[in-house]
Amino acid sequence: MPPGFGKKLAWLAVPFAFLASAVVGYGHYTDPGPAPEGHIVVVPRGGVGQVSASLQNAGVLAPTWSSGIFFKLAAVVTRQDGALHAAEFSFPARVSVAHILLILRHGHPVEHMLTFPEGLTVKRMELILQQAPFLKGDIPPLAEGQLFPETLALPLGTQRSTVVERLSHMMAERLQKIWAGRDVASLDGVIHTPQDLLVLASLIERETALPEERPMVARVFVNRLQLGMKLQTDPTVIYGVSDGMGTLDRPLEHDDLLAPGPYNTYLNAGLPPGAICSPSLSSLEAAAHPATGQALYFVANGRGGHRFAATLDEHNRNVQHLRDGN
Repeated sequence: MPPGFGKKLAWLAVPFAFLASAVVGYGHYTDPGPAPEGHIVVVPRGGVGQVSASLQNAGVLAPTWSSGIFFKLAAVVTRQDGALHAAEFSFPARVSVAHILLILRHGHPVEHMLTFPEGLTVKRMELILQQAPFLKGDIPPLAEGQLFPETLALPLGTQRSTVVERLSHMMAERLQKIWAGRDVASLDGVIHTPQDLLVLASLIERETALPEERPMVARVFVNRLQLGMKLQTDPTVIYGVSDGMGTLDRPLEHDDLLAPGPYNTYLNAGLPPGAICSPSLSSLEAAAHPATGQALYFVANGRGGHRFAATLDEHNRNVQHLRDGN
């Protein structure tokens, strides 16, 4: 026998021994696993050894040495089925090795739902982004009304800048489409740009939660703008005195209406200099297609909606109805 030939044979025998072990264990490839309940596991980047360790630590695989070896062998023998991916995956109870490998190769990562409600200011949307534990990275500078209110399904580790990019694209796309289809005659002389439309829609959003009322609220604001009347809308004042948060922890007071600032529409004529929230699609559509009529005033009706009026006398009667509880 040539020198060193025995050692070479021993090394050549190793892969055959592993293959034999895989074939012997193949009967257990589809057998139920040890986990009595489902698990969500963050599978790390790295080799199959790190993947195996993470699954064993989570209880998806049995913690024994032989279980780890069998999983590694199964991954190697079936490597033609695809690479193992690093992500956050959901594994069902009693998941088999075959099913684990299918999930790691072709499964969808766990998605976390993140909701940005309609009518939030950019500062409150930034808080949602910052406090979401499954996101990472910094938040880029944002403008009021830049982000479209939406619910997103996001995998673990999504960049906050990616979320901002998606919501910004949604708002820009919807705003341009609605602007292109606006009722030009209704908005004549007062709404000149898509940004004007966004600002108007944000006022509508904050004035009423009822989608069916929004075209009428739009009509009131447009009528006032066309007549040169001040808008006199409380949400703009609240936006100014709350430093852009859009809410107060106290009732709005008369002195607030006298507080100087660019967003006080009791003191300043015309639209405020920017949006006061991220408006919904409904409010954007209402801003682009106001209702018809001569209404110049509205007041709460005590039932979640509003009464609209074309004259101050009629408006004063509506205010009295509210005070009387009618």
